[in-house]
Amino acid sequence: MNNNKKTGAIYAILAYLLWGLFPLYWIPLNKVPAFEILTHRIFWALIFMIGLLWVTGKLNASLKKLKDLFLSPRNLLLVIAAAVLISLNWFMYIWAVTNGHIVESSMGYYINPLVSIMLGILILKEKLTVWQVVAVSLAAAGVLVQTFEFGQLPLIALSLAFSFGFYGLTKKLITLDPSVELTFETLFVTPVALFYLIHVQISGTAAFANGSVLKTILLIGTGIVTAVPLLFFAEGAQRISLTMIGFFQYITPTLSLIIGITIYREPFTLVQVVSFSFIWLGLLVFSLSGLNFRKRSLQVNSAVRSERR
Repeated sequence: MNNNKKTGAIYAILAYLLWGLFPLYWIPLNKVPAFEILTHRIFWALIFMIGLLWVTGKLNASLKKLKDLFLSPRNLLLVIAAAVLISLNWFMYIWAVTNGHIVESSMGYYINPLVSIMLGILILKEKLTVWQVVAVSLAAAGVLVQTFEFGQLPLIALSLAFSFGFYGLTKKLITLDPSVELTFETLFVTPVALFYLIHVQISGTAAFANGSVLKTILLIGTGIVTAVPLLFFAEGAQRISLTMIGFFQYITPTLSLIIGITIYREPFTLVQVVSFSFIWLGLLVFSLSGLNFRKRSLQVNSAVRSERR
């Protein structure tokens, strides 16, 4: 694995670690309506990204790139698609959690990596080794165990999985600086968010500045906790394969599981033990296959250098 891919892997892992810790952040905000949280995430993420561009000296250049973006229909459509997909994903997740569909939403994050891998193979023509196919099959078996236990087609889970899967695909296809692209992404959906926030503030039903100081600070902070992992994800997606991104995604639901068991005291059933065993075995096989592939590559390169001498 070269340095560029190593950096990409680190960025992706950091993104999924932060997403996995998200349940801890939402505890004090559990009384705020889902759509209000979503609109705060969008608005404050834009403010944070503009500030980041200003600090890093990219603000003036990004304004020029915004103008250029409208001259590039491909990139423009991809950025708009990314904005819609991630907004849909956020809303579905918040709605599911606040309406008693936590189990199904968790399942979505286990299906999601398989969607990413499928898109990588079908659209980006990424290749899998025999052992990587075995790894994917094991992970898929783990997801199927949970699906059969759930008892019906998990539409919410599938919506979460496919919306984020296609979002990851857009990040692979967009040829813009990740921080600039993420700013444009949030910019395109901010008018809707701002309109809603103004409406609830005028009507007096807003949680912002009407509740505790902590709640107001946390709503502002949603911009940072939203933008930072997305920025890490964008940096990672441009450096590593969609297949690798797919397997790293298991970090998030695993952390959520640990938080659910240790903090929320949720039960861990025998079915979940079987399901997780398949998934973690798949991850182990996938990791070992990557090490073997690297070892063979080094051996081939060494042989080639020896022949040249």
